[in-house]
Amino acid sequence: MLPERIRKALLFSRLVVYAGRVFFSVLWRSASAQIASLTEGTPNPPADPSGVKNVVVVGAAFAGYFAARILALSLPRDGRYRVVVVEPNTHFNFTWVLPRFCVVEGHEHKAFIPYSPAFFGKKVPAGMVRWVTDRVVSVGRESVELSGGERIPYEFLLIATGSAVTDGLPSRVGNERKAAGVELLRAMQARIKAAGHIVVAGGGAAGVEVATDAKHQYPDKTVTLVHSRQAVMHRFGPGLQTGAMEALERLGVRVVLGEKVVADSVDGKYITLVSGTKIECDCFINCTGQKPASGLIADLAPSSIAASGHIKVRPTLQIADESLPNVYVCGDVADTHDMNPNSRIAARQAEIAADNIVRAARGKAPTLEYKPRWGDGVIKLTLGLDRSMTHFWDGSSELLFRGKETDPALMCGGAWSALGVKPFDDTGVYSASA
Repeated sequence: MLPERIRKALLFSRLVVYAGRVFFSVLWRSASAQIASLTEGTPNPPADPSGVKNVVVVGAAFAGYFAARILALSLPRDGRYRVVVVEPNTHFNFTWVLPRFCVVEGHEHKAFIPYSPAFFGKKVPAGMVRWVTDRVVSVGRESVELSGGERIPYEFLLIATGSAVTDGLPSRVGNERKAAGVELLRAMQARIKAAGHIVVAGGGAAGVEVATDAKHQYPDKTVTLVHSRQAVMHRFGPGLQTGAMEALERLGVRVVLGEKVVADSVDGKYITLVSGTKIECDCFINCTGQKPASGLIADLAPSSIAASGHIKVRPTLQIADESLPNVYVCGDVADTHDMNPNSRIAARQAEIAADNIVRAARGKAPTLEYKPRWGDGVIKLTLGLDRSMTHFWDGSSELLFRGKETDPALMCGGAWSALGVKPFDDTGVYSASA
């Protein structure tokens, strides 16, 4: 085996190549869009609604929102197609900052980014995108049904429903309305502030981040992190596991490994572990139980739901059920075997799925294939209010970059700008006729 120093040097070289590929991919997509706008002429608005073919996108988190933009910009411009986005949330939930905003006060509104026609760009013709603030309750072979009773037919369907948790915060908001989401974050902040003994269940990213933030913000409180595995951040390389553990110990977080919290033992005074150990607790925060939201296709294609709950897909990101060639899946809900599902992976899957739909709409075979890339699995883990660690891992070697954090809102403004809106100007709910 090569010495660790050489393996890290080789990994860094691969990182440079990976970054170059990402950069040129962005340039290629921009150039292709410019060429298409020149060769296809002025886009026409969709034809008579009764004859238009819908490309329905279910879910508008990272995967669905980015896929919808690519579809709106790339589908044939002759008025035959329309993109219909169905999303129950009134605002884009920037989930990466939720653990931080569960602790730090005054920034909670920044986690909710307004959906905006500006995200699709000026080259998208009026009427090309229909935005529906509603929830899909059933999926058929030719249409989807909404909770409000409307049935929307589709020519192509893209499922990007992501993942969900039972207890909501700090991993997910648990409410579809911004105002309610802001109040839930404030309520969590108040619980943590008023508590004396905080117990966090789950040693993944959300658990480590909320535990270190809470202990950093309130050093006099007792904070305990309970994790069922023998190392925190167990899905990542040993360097990140060690770095996270060192940060927890440095801040004074008590860490209990190889244990689980008995679900019905939380009584406001104590929690009980499966071993029988009781821990004083007047604020319990559950960071476990995140599962893919695949229930929509349980009746349509039950054989395509994996044991993990993910939706099985072909390399083209078409659903594994070959009787449904016009149904695609991307993002956290897709069974693509990525080591660290995240926004970068979701956006790249969105490109593959959307481009294949466009190819099919133009009469071509959907031949583009998604293959996991090790560099997409990068994670930036905050370790208290002023430190972070960025981690690259290819399964055998890893690169770690330690950083200082100065923005309590974790660069939220950049996310707003990337989604086409001015930080932090809430333009309201996306207009259905945009």
